[in-house]
Amino acid sequence: MLRLNELKMPLDHTDADLTQAVIERLGIGAKDLLDVSIFKRSYDARKKSQIVLIYQLDLTLAAATEEMLLARPIKIARLQPSPNIDYEFVAHASADFPQVDQQRPLVIGFGPCGLLAALLLAQMGLKPIVLERGQDVRQRTKDTWGLWRKGELKPESNVQFGEGGAGTFSDGKLWSQVRDRRHLGRKVLNEFVEAGAPAEILMVSKPHIGTFKLVTMVESMRAKIIALGGEIRFGQKVETIHRQPIESDPLEDDGDARKMGQITGVTLATGETLHSRHVVLAVGHSARDTFQMLVEQNIYVEPKPFSIGFRIEHPQSVIDDARFGKFKGHPILGAADYKLVHHCKDGRSVYSFCMCPGGTVVAATSEPGRVVTNGMSQYSRNERNANAAIVVGIEPEKDFPGDVLAGIDLQRDLESLAFELGGGDYCAPAQRVGDFLANKPSQALGKVVPSYRPGVKLVNLADLLPDYAVAAIREAIPAFDKQIKGFAMADALLTGVETRTSSPISIRRDKDCQSINTHGLYPAGEGAGYAGGILSAGIDGIKVAEAIGLDLLA
Repeated sequence: MLRLNELKMPLDHTDADLTQAVIERLGIGAKDLLDVSIFKRSYDARKKSQIVLIYQLDLTLAAATEEMLLARPIKIARLQPSPNIDYEFVAHASADFPQVDQQRPLVIGFGPCGLLAALLLAQMGLKPIVLERGQDVRQRTKDTWGLWRKGELKPESNVQFGEGGAGTFSDGKLWSQVRDRRHLGRKVLNEFVEAGAPAEILMVSKPHIGTFKLVTMVESMRAKIIALGGEIRFGQKVETIHRQPIESDPLEDDGDARKMGQITGVTLATGETLHSRHVVLAVGHSARDTFQMLVEQNIYVEPKPFSIGFRIEHPQSVIDDARFGKFKGHPILGAADYKLVHHCKDGRSVYSFCMCPGGTVVAATSEPGRVVTNGMSQYSRNERNANAAIVVGIEPEKDFPGDVLAGIDLQRDLESLAFELGGGDYCAPAQRVGDFLANKPSQALGKVVPSYRPGVKLVNLADLLPDYAVAAIREAIPAFDKQIKGFAMADALLTGVETRTSSPISIRRDKDCQSINTHGLYPAGEGAGYAGGILSAGIDGIKVAEAIGLDLLA
């Protein structure tokens, strides 16, 4: 089988047109082409008057024809043997695992990272035990809607905590910029399809699922883990990680002694202690109390950059017009998205994050007395508004100096202020873009109806973020308008505050995916600083599960 890359086709081509284009590119007869399958399809909308589709195709050819094409002295551009992307497990446990002297691996957290780690461990026969502080995805959905509809927050069951992780209440984006030479992302997508995700996620360049489909998919994957001998425990918060001291080791950067240890187990809030020498820490970026516990127990943690800002909402039709022109509404293109970056005069960067076409802005706090925004879309992406975070990158040394958890302190301060400005009932502070640029409080809404629930209160958002962040966003919005016409429209709406763009800390690990000072502890996913979305978190879950398999079954 051969793969043909970068075959460009008109937006409204037929299957016959695609086949004929392959025949002409290869210079072969129709009888020599036995089958054409689409590996990947994307589009190029840089010229909105002439949008084209771009294909990667896997071709089945007559044997003699394939040999001839590969033997040509002048190779056909973008033609190569199709790579093998089938995933193979790195290790397999015996059928009677665990024996008396063996301990089952533990997985803390059941978001995308913990989910894939637990699934692969189960497929290896290692019968993992998953400890999730939140509730199963159905109960969690009810609890989350309780905040959105009634302003009632459940701190252990919300957008951040519970089965499926924060990505469950998002656009369900399934693409990533991580280098994936082993095609682990394909393994993630294949598991999602087997669990009920649309098969098209294997083919389109920017796949997404949406919240409702994610719910049923996560349930199916949970059932698979259990069927393979795994155990899932909900409402099980880990309060202590147990380490056995083994030695000390100098840090490379400053020579300070690093207290080394071997993990031996965990104690839950219920008082129960589970023993294990292999623990995956996949807690997500909002497990602030867990981060505090890690620091107190001398597990090496360091601060890292993250971003802060607002959500911005436009009519989806404005984005469709700007991106697709006369082709807006085409079923292949769907609702238009965007990705924007502006480098400010003072050296800061402002960028769009977690863009949700045809979606809603959602309440995403996990702590009482605080307001946090996020974005969500269903698979159809057919809501009235488009939304995205517009955020400013910030750094520990410059913007939140102090101890290792200073970034969390800053997040909490901003979220508490947002709660206060919003009226103290989980409504969010908001402002029309025109008023924000003019530095005056909004007195009334314009054409954009806010999607955030429980509701919004109009204020001057300049009172919410640090001055440097306000100045950067004010500089960026008009610049973005040059790329997306209408982006700076006066009636577009800003809602605050966006603080959970990524984890404010990093839990460094070694080449074997273990904590640099705690053997047997495998920090993973977004919370540890090793992922930035559903797909990359799933990939990281596979990596740490492989590392455990190699160590446990060596």
